[in-house]
Amino acid sequence: MKRLLSVVFFTFIITMGCAQDNPPFIETPTALNYTYETVVDGIEIPWGMAFIQANDFLVTEKSGILYRVKDGVKSSVDGLPEIYVRGQGGLLDVALHPDFSNNNIIYMTLSANTEEDDEGGNTSLYCAKLNGTSLEEVKLLYKATPNTKKGQHWGSRIVFDQEGHVYFSIGDRGDRDVNPQDVTRDGGKIYRLNLDGSIPKDNPFVGQENAKEAIFSYGHRNPQGMTVHPKTGQVWENEHGPQGGDEINIIQSGVNFGWPVITYGINYSGTPITDKTSMPNMAQPFYYWVPSIAPSGMAFSSSGVYEDWKEDLFVGSLKFEYLERLIIENDKVVKREKVLDKIGRVRNVVEGTDGYLYLAVEGKGILKIVPNK
Repeated sequence: MKRLLSVVFFTFIITMGCAQDNPPFIETPTALNYTYETVVDGIEIPWGMAFIQANDFLVTEKSGILYRVKDGVKSSVDGLPEIYVRGQGGLLDVALHPDFSNNNIIYMTLSANTEEDDEGGNTSLYCAKLNGTSLEEVKLLYKATPNTKKGQHWGSRIVFDQEGHVYFSIGDRGDRDVNPQDVTRDGGKIYRLNLDGSIPKDNPFVGQENAKEAIFSYGHRNPQGMTVHPKTGQVWENEHGPQGGDEINIIQSGVNFGWPVITYGINYSGTPITDKTSMPNMAQPFYYWVPSIAPSGMAFSSSGVYEDWKEDLFVGSLKFEYLERLIIENDKVVKREKVLDKIGRVRNVVEGTDGYLYLAVEGKGILKIVPNK
């Protein structure tokens, strides 16, 4: 029933063209019932995290290093494909195959140039087998084109549904007027593949002339957070707006999320991008931030480790250097709260296999939030 209600609500916000009002302020609790501990340090820009066990996990460093961390000690993993590091691009997300315990397969998104005579790069999805601290059988599953020397808006996060699909995001690559609204081009999209890299037959643009058949939804700017709702199984995504207008979206097949035709943000110069915040057949965000917080990784707390946080959504803020807690009731954000204010640029948040929340903080490394006893 809950899943049905969520789908009905999502259909409502698309057809009515009306996003929920965003709460005008964020609270900083006066009494904190948690602290944190450093799990591993010495990682300048930790981007992705994937937990094998509570004391054994993978971390990507954007400059092009994959670490395996065991009992707080990090070791570099060999065998990565060549990475094109430029601007916001580099080694991005990492995720475990749903059957990792049996096959040892991992997935990675990274910026790449696989065309020998072409300049620049674009976002790609790879898989490989993890053998200790080495990668074997490295395989390219998807490579966005065309390459560009622009350094912005690569995306990119990876999640899985319960039906055998992998989802990943690619930003508009700084070409907002062309890529996001054109399904014959990569960029500004959420993609869905089968776990082996093949195209699902029920993807929304399969059979459409010249369309990129891996596309699942479009009209995105720069999706840097993605997670699966622990109860509904829906894919939730956040993305950077321009100046203002950062969004949370619930991803649905074939849906156009509007960028840059509609937005709640403006150019960094202060000039308008568009005078429209809604249009027919374009989805409204589930939630939007004005001013922007520069959202990064996102995760639901589902374990009950934190007594008051179960089912709340957590999003990292790069701009304001805190973890944001969003309390959702009746399909609406009713409260926002700062967690670990001024901790640093929070690049990612993941719920570990032990149920604790782990943060990737630039210049600090990986932190674990611990409730006070």
